[in-house]
Amino acid sequence: MTSETAPLSGNQRRKMKSASRLYAVQALFQMEHSGQTTNQVRVEFLDHRFGAVYEGDEMAEGDPDLFRALLDEAVNNQARIDQMTDRALVAKWPIARIDPTLRALFRAAGAELVLADTPPKVVIVEFVDVARAFFPEGKEASFVNAVLDHMAREARPEAF
Repeated sequence: MTSETAPLSGNQRRKMKSASRLYAVQALFQMEHSGQTTNQVRVEFLDHRFGAVYEGDEMAEGDPDLFRALLDEAVNNQARIDQMTDRALVAKWPIARIDPTLRALFRAAGAELVLADTPPKVVIVEFVDVARAFFPEGKEASFVNAVLDHMAREARPEAF
């Protein structure tokens, strides 16, 4: 039975959303470093990354709607999201000085917080997991948790 004929389980939907968050961070990073437009990167990811097979490893299938929403929100509200991030960071480390992968992560997470479709605590947990995927040996996950907690309380105070 294929996914076209059977409805997706809750677990499959969660995995697709998680994959889309990871892809959104990668796409935002790529846009910053390559100068590609949102449309160029969106098409590349949707057509060539979601579910693609590289060297025998199949990439996760993503949720295209969430991926598009995160990219669009991160780009359209980048100034607002970066300001939220700056307020969550210590004064000596403005967003422009942090690791570009973390900058992309904070923009994607900030976008999801601003969209307000997902509970903030879920957004935090999901993006801390993304941080662990990029920095498995480091302390970045704890740092991301603290910054996102601050951002979530600013973006969605009613949820706390």
